Amino acid sequence: MTRGAKILLALALLAGAGWLFWQMRGPAPVSDSERAMARRLSLISLPPLPPDPSNAVADDPRAAALGEALFNDTGFSSNGAVACATCHQPDKQFQDGLPLGRGLGTTARRTMPLAGVARDAWFFWDGRADSLWAQALGPVESAVEHDFTRAEVARRIAAEYRAPYEALFGPLPDLPETGPASPLGSESARARWAALAPAQQQAINRIFANFAKSIAAYERTIAPQETRFDRFAAGDAGALSPEELRGFRLFVGKAHCVNCHNGPRMSDDFFHNTGVKSPHTPPTDHGRAGALARVASDPFNCLGPYSDAAPEDCAELRYMARDPAPFERAFKTPSLRGVAGRAPYMHAGQIRTLSGVVEHYNRAIPGPSGHMELSPLNLTSGEKAALVAFLKAL
Repeated sequence: MTRGAKILLALALLAGAGWLFWQMRGPAPVSDSERAMARRLSLISLPPLPPDPSNAVADDPRAAALGEALFNDTGFSSNGAVACATCHQPDKQFQDGLPLGRGLGTTARRTMPLAGVARDAWFFWDGRADSLWAQALGPVESAVEHDFTRAEVARRIAAEYRAPYEALFGPLPDLPETGPASPLGSESARARWAALAPAQQQAINRIFANFAKSIAAYERTIAPQETRFDRFAAGDAGALSPEELRGFRLFVGKAHCVNCHNGPRMSDDFFHNTGVKSPHTPPTDHGRAGALARVASDPFNCLGPYSDAAPEDCAELRYMARDPAPFERAFKTPSLRGVAGRAPYMHAGQIRTLSGVVEHYNRAIPGPSGHMELSPLNLTSGEKAALVAFLKAL
């Protein structure tokens, strides 16, 4: 053996001995500060579900029961085959596992999961709705989701759900004989809507809003589930493997994940431009920047005539930032709870695996437009693997 080969062999043996020593030694004990951070990210720290002043039946069990039936009813679609549960599937964390949601057609974004969603301030990837019930209205009248109209919703409520509806909201009004009618949608639907008297339009809108408030009451019952990480935060030191613990330390340290994925739901419920590539060329989705005017003018928002809130209850909407420039291609931070079971990732399913997501943040390549908020992380291959292992523990 040459002298050079002997040196290389000796170095390899030393490296192997070092790795074995580290494995035998194990990770450093969890510090008090790390334990405190884990508790802040755990369900231990999840406060009681806040009320929704805009929805008077938000926590009424009768509304939740009605909402669950409505959530699963395919009759609220033009082809009789699409329900809320079509995309928000209970056995898939109330999402569908597809890059883009599919109803009657294909949507432009990923279906979001629903566990703990009632704690959000803004809804959809761009925050274009300011309440859970306002969010429930959008897909119903979307041509590529339910392709239904509010007039059809009102008539189906009267025909199929009169008793439970009236028990919650009082007697249904007499409804006009009209086909599909809405201020949105096809030209014929808009023409039928315009032909209705204002009082008839308001009555239909009220039923439409109450329909959504019932669905929201059901969705408020969908809570995050305990994970091994929560058991670790509660004091079970063996709940995480050494590699997962290393990943946790990276998550709250070098990788800076906790900057946005914080709190017990591991989301700051805000909007960030993380440089994700657009599935369209040129980009057509401007994220939060394209939603600000929409949520402010929505008749079903917190300040609108169909909300049950007083104006002082609508601080999020009243004081929201209205300049779109800082929000160009900024999308909502999703919760990381259960993330390993929700591939693909990002707002349009652009990244297939958790490893790909970590690599995206590690490289921090600027996206197609707007101010990208990331900086390169310079993670090693071992650090990236540990971070993925931790995410799988969630």
